[in-house]
Amino acid sequence: YGFINTCLKSLVTEKFGEEIWEALRTQAGAQDTFMTFEVYKDDITMRLVEEACRLLDVTPDVVLRQFGEYFFEFCKRSGYDHMLRTLGGNLYEFIENLDALHNYLSLSYQEMNAPSFRVEKNEDGSMYLHYYSDRKGLCHIVPGIIGAVAIDFFNSEISMEIVNQMEEEERTGKKEHVVFLVIEKPAFSYKRRTNSQRQSEQQLKKEDLEKAMNKIRDRTGHVSVCPSKKNHWETVRGIVQLGKGKLLRGFEAVYPETMWIDIKTFCNAFPFHIVFDEELRVKQAGVTIQKIVPGLQTMGIELDQYFIIVHPEVTFTILSVRKFINSHFVLRTKKVMMPESWKHRPMLELRGQMLWMESLRCMLYLCSPLLRSLQELEERHMHISDIAPHDVTRDLILLNQQRLAEMELSNQLERKKEELRILSKHLEEEKKKTEALLYAMLPKHVANQLKEGKRVEAGEFKECTILFSDVVTFTNICAQCEPIQIVFMLNSMYLRFDRLTTVHDVYKVETIGDAYMVVGGVPVPVLTHAERVANFALGMIIAVKEVKNPVTGNPIQIRVGLHRGPVLAGVVGEKMPRYCLFGDTVNTASRMESHGVPNKIHLSPSAYQALADKDFEMIGRGEIEVKGKGKMFTYFLIRNLTATENEIMGRPTRESD
Repeated sequence: YGFINTCLKSLVTEKFGEEIWEALRTQAGAQDTFMTFEVYKDDITMRLVEEACRLLDVTPDVVLRQFGEYFFEFCKRSGYDHMLRTLGGNLYEFIENLDALHNYLSLSYQEMNAPSFRVEKNEDGSMYLHYYSDRKGLCHIVPGIIGAVAIDFFNSEISMEIVNQMEEEERTGKKEHVVFLVIEKPAFSYKRRTNSQRQSEQQLKKEDLEKAMNKIRDRTGHVSVCPSKKNHWETVRGIVQLGKGKLLRGFEAVYPETMWIDIKTFCNAFPFHIVFDEELRVKQAGVTIQKIVPGLQTMGIELDQYFIIVHPEVTFTILSVRKFINSHFVLRTKKVMMPESWKHRPMLELRGQMLWMESLRCMLYLCSPLLRSLQELEERHMHISDIAPHDVTRDLILLNQQRLAEMELSNQLERKKEELRILSKHLEEEKKKTEALLYAMLPKHVANQLKEGKRVEAGEFKECTILFSDVVTFTNICAQCEPIQIVFMLNSMYLRFDRLTTVHDVYKVETIGDAYMVVGGVPVPVLTHAERVANFALGMIIAVKEVKNPVTGNPIQIRVGLHRGPVLAGVVGEKMPRYCLFGDTVNTASRMESHGVPNKIHLSPSAYQALADKDFEMIGRGEIEVKGKGKMFTYFLIRNLTATENEIMGRPTRESD
């Protein structure tokens, strides 16, 4: 069930972190979330365990033991704490009732294939724990679970070692049989008492003893007194320890000499019971079970003709039954032995206790129908009245009907929660895509202000460097090519330029046709804006060598112009808002591009001054007539004296370079 895989996920994330779990589940090919009441293949859990061993570089027994310890804590946290604590007063009783717990949980987890446990006490106080399972290789979980139980519930420590491991021949299922030797030792030590303390605890006042004698007289009408007064007090002392918190011991059950219940009454009072001998011959059966299984009316037939043992999965022999007599036995009717009119009904399952009657050399199977809901009751054509009034199965069916409805609701809520988690995850991914698109159109801080519904005020930047570029003979290329070829050429060029904006941390303002505009120092002011834009321009000249002219097949040529100066910047528009620059600096930079030379970087005087004392090689172009500006002495940027081509392009460089 998903409960197990969820526990494994919780263990990994709690002990090692989310990253390890993500790597683990990816390697194992498992999903991230498991539904509690949904059944999953064992292979998923096995692969997760194998990958955990590989990823954490530990042996399977270490991982499984740690999982066992954690599984116990996980069960407690999941609401099974009180149920586990009441299984037994000591470790032996706890283990002995584990199968009963699994039988109860199977009402909710109907497809559960739990392991089976059997325990034997040794004279020295140790125990043999027999573990049976259909899943091989998981036995190391058991010491983890039992060890955690011993410490938490019984304040003791245990040592467990495997003394035998085999394939069980007597069982029809759960054939892996592992025997553990369990040695229990208290984890705490008692304080040593002084002799005076011990003597004072052992002494009883005469008045207390007299009170005890009076109580015994009141209950029994007499009290036997030993001849010796000393022995008398010792006898009373042995019976009653008033005020010392000890229980009365030594009383035994009294059995009547004859049975004061006739067979008819017994068979009606216990409508679901079967008595059979060592040869499995039926000697007696309850009235309701005779009605449901008509063949049992004929005494002397063998029980295994009509029933199979579902749990524990053992062969149907008296020896196997006696060996597992402390287990809950589940029997199921055989379809082949049912009347023709009954064969369309689901088979009846009985659950109960086997009691060996030594004096009669017979086995009493005291049981109840195993029904989980009113629907199952109807499917078997049974009624609540078929079950004895004292049998809690009546209440169990009604309570479980309500519980199944609550479980179904819980399951639906769990699925809806998972659907919401997946939708939330997809929404987060879409949000990231939307933000990436928005940040590509606008500066990040501007986009965040717009998302919050704030108005973005225009800002003045006292100094920045602006770059314009365009494609040489772009009009002629458009006239001689198909539109798709133009789109392909521009896209190929702009993808390279966009990458360079990230490399040199400059802001792409816009593209209009073949024109590409970039600014440094806006929207985030920096002192090195001129160097960044200059290196970006050098990268553009290198990048266009890889873009082909669709007409000639040769690399395209571009003109690049740079200018430095103040600008005003702000957001324009609502439907498609753009972050635009305004001012004479923009016009001058555009003039540097339009008056430029193919595959040259044209610099204005102010751009030249910003780069003059930096590591760049520049040459004077001379005085030219600039439209709207008059005569200007301009320059060409040749290269960066210290940076390599790979560094300018943002390519990884080899050590040999």
